[in-house]
Amino acid sequence: MQQTELIEIVVNGEARRVPDGLNLADLLEVLGVVPGRVAVELDRAIVRRPEWSVTRITPGAKLEIVQFVGGG
Repeated sequence: MQQTELIEIVVNGEARRVPDGLNLADLLEVLGVVPGRVAVELDRAIVRRPEWSVTRITPGAKLEIVQFVGGG
């Protein structure tokens, strides 16, 4: 069984350890975030949804994940 290396990142101000080699779409899945109604900022830049699958998460990355909530 292969051991996966973990990297440290910051998500919404909280330090997290996640598997190395993830792209942004993979990271959302690992974090249990439903991607339908979220916006993601990586290192102070908004990442558009079409770029999620090609945007690699690197050690020390700082992410803000904002979930939109409907209501009235």
